[in-house]
Amino acid sequence: MTIEQEKFSGGVAVITGAGAGIGSGIARRAGEVGMTVVVTDISAERAEQVAEEIRGAGGKADAMTVDVSKPAELDRLANEVFEKYGSVRLLVNNAGIETIGYAWEIPVERWEATLNINIHGVIHGVRAFVPHMIKAGQEAWVANLASIGSFGIMPVQTAYMVTKHAVQSFSECLYLEMELAKLPIHVSSIIPGQVKTSIFDADAGKDEPTSTARHRQIMHDIMKAGGMDLAAASQVILEQVAQNKFWVSTQPEMTEALIEGRIAFLRDQAPPSLHESARQLLEA
Repeated sequence: MTIEQEKFSGGVAVITGAGAGIGSGIARRAGEVGMTVVVTDISAERAEQVAEEIRGAGGKADAMTVDVSKPAELDRLANEVFEKYGSVRLLVNNAGIETIGYAWEIPVERWEATLNINIHGVIHGVRAFVPHMIKAGQEAWVANLASIGSFGIMPVQTAYMVTKHAVQSFSECLYLEMELAKLPIHVSSIIPGQVKTSIFDADAGKDEPTSTARHRQIMHDIMKAGGMDLAAASQVILEQVAQNKFWVSTQPEMTEALIEGRIAFLRDQAPPSLHESARQLLEA
């Protein structure tokens, strides 16, 4: 029996943004280890497709729609899930979008969507679900999607970077709050490196300035060429969450490199700078 099966089999997992990308990979893996997976997404069609894949592989899954940018939607989701299942063993606040563009060129609607989905979706996911978890009185897990971008900087990916720095900080404080309150709820910060998903696909940036299409294509090509397989990354993620690790990295060497760079930046209090190889790539 794997550590994931030992900790999670028979429990209920709720995963936001699970209709695609890392969320869908974690959902499939949760189904494989014996969880009942509540696949949630803003798209009912995508959610049902992933749920059907899990059921087709012999697992248990339910599809529900939710717009994580709206706190009331997360309250509704939590109420529905606990009314139907009684408890949630694993909550993965995964839903997020990538936004590319100079800070002053990104339309207000895209800025608001990025902040509301990537930050408020995580915060209000916790706010909506944790009281139910506490009331259930059982051991549970909360995992929030950060990024190696939580420790880095990148021009024209400013909106995304800001949100991931925020998620990392929120998760660190949440971990300490669980300790202080002596609750049996484990907190993990999931830090994907390069994982092969659709996050940099062209249609994902339809609301962005047209001038950023080239940057999105560069990031798409880098991920396609060197990204980690989604299924493999999802297995690593769920295994480390089951081990009660706070730091959950798909590619630890990437995480360590970004953190070391951040440490040096803060220690030296130098002006922000871009690695020369990245500068050459972006300016080519």
